[in-house]
Amino acid sequence: MSAASDHNETESPKLDFIREIINKDIESGKHNGRVQTRFPPEPNGYLHIGHAKSICLNFGIAQQFNGKCNLRFDDTNPTKEDTEYVDSIQNDVRWLGFEWDALHFTSDYFEQLYDWACDLIKKDLAYVDSQSFEDIRAQRGTATEPGTESPHRNRSADENLTLFKKMRDGEFKDGEHVLRAKIDMASKHLILRDPLLYRIRHAEHHRTGDKWCIYPMYDYAHGQSDSIEEVTHSICTLEFDTHRPLYDWFIEKLEIYPSKQYEFARLNLTHTIMSKRKLLELVEEKMVEGWDDPRMPTISGLRRRGYTPESIRKFCEEIGITRFNGMTDMVVLENALRADLNKRAERRMAVLDPIKVVITNYPEGQVEQLDAVNNPEDESAGRRKIPFGRELYIERDDFMEDPPKKFFRLGPGREVRLRWAYFLKCEDFVKDENGEIVQLNCTYDPATKGGNSPDGRKVKGTIHWVHAESAVDAEVRLYDHLLKIENVADVPDGTDWKDSINEESLTVLKGCKLEPSLSETGNDFPVQFERKGYFIVDQKDSTAEALVFNRAVSLRDSWAKKAR
Repeated sequence: MSAASDHNETESPKLDFIREIINKDIESGKHNGRVQTRFPPEPNGYLHIGHAKSICLNFGIAQQFNGKCNLRFDDTNPTKEDTEYVDSIQNDVRWLGFEWDALHFTSDYFEQLYDWACDLIKKDLAYVDSQSFEDIRAQRGTATEPGTESPHRNRSADENLTLFKKMRDGEFKDGEHVLRAKIDMASKHLILRDPLLYRIRHAEHHRTGDKWCIYPMYDYAHGQSDSIEEVTHSICTLEFDTHRPLYDWFIEKLEIYPSKQYEFARLNLTHTIMSKRKLLELVEEKMVEGWDDPRMPTISGLRRRGYTPESIRKFCEEIGITRFNGMTDMVVLENALRADLNKRAERRMAVLDPIKVVITNYPEGQVEQLDAVNNPEDESAGRRKIPFGRELYIERDDFMEDPPKKFFRLGPGREVRLRWAYFLKCEDFVKDENGEIVQLNCTYDPATKGGNSPDGRKVKGTIHWVHAESAVDAEVRLYDHLLKIENVADVPDGTDWKDSINEESLTVLKGCKLEPSLSETGNDFPVQFERKGYFIVDQKDSTAEALVFNRAVSLRDSWAKKAR
């Protein structure tokens, strides 16, 4: 369960309200001072950044209080679950820097859950209902009106046991019967109005195959699974607080280990989607490349985009744990990545929209190796050599034919500093038949090597560049927010939420020019393209012949400018 500590993460998390509860439980000797948590995802999709908050909380608590944390798959819905998701979830948890103390599946407990259901029937606390789901739902009542009892509520225990066994033996069709708890149809807690415990579902399960055709509902399986594992603190998101009375009811009536449920506010993040169902829609309708599309808020998508586990853990620590729902601005997550990569990412030069520069007074055929610092924030990162010669590439927008007064980059007769190199002055330029500038003819001052002038001459602009002959060609993908609106909940009724997808969430740039040190496809850690942002090799699409880089995050928040 230990988090990776490669980068000096030594501070203990703050004592949020859940940690304060745990602290008091330990001091009082509750659960014999033991702490056992669990992370219980359903394997019906890929984990997203909201799950990362829960992972960091559950595993982090176990680490902080010298406890244990299990990974348990809530696999009770065979039509939506798959081993692909089981594998991806395990990969994501490990990538985030955690290891579980035990691996479990709710399906491990199917036999025990069935036996406990039979015990409830024998105690006249559960019954088989032969009504349709629609009728059962209609009889539930409202917050101000009691529900209506099922006509099958008073079946005898023997009859219920017989019917329940036949349900298990596959003698009925899907939906023909359900098993319900027998509690109180007038309870102020709607969850206690005879909730469903089992439904019939003739479907292949990813682990148990066709052994079972009845499957427990989440509310029935959840607490009992916690109890089997002797979980001391069962931590859920806030929408499950209304489910807690039922959680406690099962434990009390079955007289099993008294696990206790606690709730915290889930993560809501601007400009993206935190619903697995909606994310699945995007995948199935091919509006994104897949679950690991770098625009997706999935952990695999964030990983492919260039996010680091350290930045995500730091983000989860910064936003904290509360009982109040709110909306976290995407910039908080992006800033966590910027802060992490600013310290650790090596710098490189890359020209994304190149225009050729010919230095007319530089010797033809000569190439020199200039000295460059890999990371000014980390002296231990060392230095590298970058080639410099007569022909270079610079960014197209670093030149203007008729620049305004406060444009401090290159223009006719203007001088700039080339990063790590020399002063460069534009003498003239060449246009093609369409009037587009295709080449700048410049001169350099050989006395300004390293970027300083011995005569004290000042230039205000410094631009990056790459040597034309040794430049590496690449495709660069610039990613932006998935949604053009802040909150998908703001979509008006009758409007398809997918209309809010940001059409500019992906910009693909071809023919980009990179310094030769970026030619390695195996580089799996982000680098900073100077003046452009943080980028990473796309390991999925890159080849030795065709490099692809993804932008993880820009150097600053561009959406803040749009808002102003």
